[in-house]
Amino acid sequence: MLLNRSKLIRLIAFDVDGVMTDGGLFYSDSGEEFKCFNSLDGHGLKMLRASGVVLAIITGRTSRCVEARAKNLGITHLYQGIENKLEAMKDLLGKLDLPPDAAAYMGDDVVDLAVMRHVGLAISVPESPLLVRKHSHYVTQRSGGHGAVREACEMIMSAQGTLDAQLAPYLQ
Repeated sequence: MLLNRSKLIRLIAFDVDGVMTDGGLFYSDSGEEFKCFNSLDGHGLKMLRASGVVLAIITGRTSRCVEARAKNLGITHLYQGIENKLEAMKDLLGKLDLPPDAAAYMGDDVVDLAVMRHVGLAISVPESPLLVRKHSHYVTQRSGGHGAVREACEMIMSAQGTLDAQLAPYLQ
C-alpha cells in the first residue's frame, strides 16, 4: 500500500519546524530567528526535485531563513504564515492541476492533520504526537531535522524507480 501511494506522488509539501528542522526555535537578543537545516535533507530534496517531483513548503510561521533555504533548494512553491494549510494545499493542487492522491505532505503536529488527511501520502516523524502518527501512512525512522526529510525523499524515489539514477553520478 505504501509503495502504491508513493508511486503516484508528483508533489510533496513539507512543514518546517519539527520536519525540516528539529523544532527548536532560536532567537537572538535582537529578535532575529535562526533555524538549523540538515544538509543531507537538502541534497535529498534536490535529488527528488531532479527526479520530477514538485517540492513545496507550507508552514504556519514566517521566517526569512526559510525563504533563503527554499531559494537555495530551488523550491518555488513557498507558503509561509499559513493558518489553514489545507487551503494552501488545495490552492497548490489547483495551480498544478493535480489530484490529492498525487500529493504527499510531511508534517509533525496536529495543525498538519487536515492536509495530511487530504493527500495521498501522509508522512510524519517519530516525535509527532500519537494522533499525528496514527494518521500517517509513513513515520520516518529519522528525527525531524536529522535526516527525516532525506529518508522520505529516498523512499519516494525508490518506489518510483528513480533513486538509482539519482545516485548513479556519485558511484562513477
